Amino acid sequence: MRHGEPLPGNPRGRGAAANPTGRFERLAYEPDGDFRDAEAGGEAPPPLATELYRDPTRRVLATNDSPDVGFDTSLNPYRGCEHGCSYCYARPTHEYLGLSAGLDFETRIFVKQDAPELLRRELEKPGFTPRVIALSGVTDAYQPVERRLGLTRRCLEVLTAFRNPVAIVTKSALVARDRDLLAELARHGAVSVAISLTSLDPELQRRMEPRASRPDRRLAAMRSLADAGIPVTVMTAPIVPGLNDSEIPKLLRAAASHGATSASFVMLRLPHGVKDLFADWLARHYPERRDKVLHRVAEMRGGKLNDPRFGSRMRGEGIYAEQLGALFRLECRRNGLARGVPALSTAAFRVPGRARQIGLFEPRA
Repeated sequence: MRHGEPLPGNPRGRGAAANPTGRFERLAYEPDGDFRDAEAGGEAPPPLATELYRDPTRRVLATNDSPDVGFDTSLNPYRGCEHGCSYCYARPTHEYLGLSAGLDFETRIFVKQDAPELLRRELEKPGFTPRVIALSGVTDAYQPVERRLGLTRRCLEVLTAFRNPVAIVTKSALVARDRDLLAELARHGAVSVAISLTSLDPELQRRMEPRASRPDRRLAAMRSLADAGIPVTVMTAPIVPGLNDSEIPKLLRAAASHGATSASFVMLRLPHGVKDLFADWLARHYPERRDKVLHRVAEMRGGKLNDPRFGSRMRGEGIYAEQLGALFRLECRRNGLARGVPALSTAAFRVPGRARQIGLFEPRA
């Protein structure tokens, strides 16, 4: 299959092939046919345009108390993600909007147009406590629409003005566009960038993450950021047993050679409807590996395809999970990579203009 051709069984450039009914919906829509019908008739599935919707949210900082993640506050300028990753754990969040975790998630994107202004108001509040804000805690802040809208960059401009620490997770090379702002935050120990690298095989990566940056472009972004003095972490996430787990050594080696100084990994998670979406994706793209992959996942998840328990959901359990964890630790040592994301500092936080405003009321010397 030549690069750029539509993949069989799903719309051109999309990860999912259908729109399964959300778990909160009482009614289901059953179309007369699906995208496989087009394939059977010898026609390529039709392309689907991305639709943008205004998100009227009045708060942009979300909090969580999960012990499995290294942050308690996050900022997501977009809901839904055009990258279309077949395995994305965030897909079920679209079901809260009455939409599907399938094609809706990757084609109907909600844009928080007021995010920079709302963020500024939050940081200006007298009671705000400086803290690390995770950018892209759910959906990727550097997905394709960001190139046109620049919403994430405007949020970064606010965070830079306040010198509030930010931890970025992305699989887009577009993050290198903002290295001027990130370098300024790095001067204060207030930024880290984690770039997700799932495979160095461009064909596997394109099938898993149809609209994300190619592996070589992600590595180039790592080098660009590292050369600007910005701490870079490589995230081998997710590790899909039987699909990309054998690439762990070369993924870490490539990232280290391109400036990454630390590494982290997450085992494949398949919450709610993502289980069926990913199983369907395997059947369409790697039918010969489908059973092996799903059996390995179940082996690490207590016999199920998902284990939501804190402490095990990110790493898995059992002999195979332990072997992968040991391999990851060994390769980190071999490549001089620290494990985990570096700690960030809030010491430089400031509220622009506040000191000057107070000074107006001070007596002259």
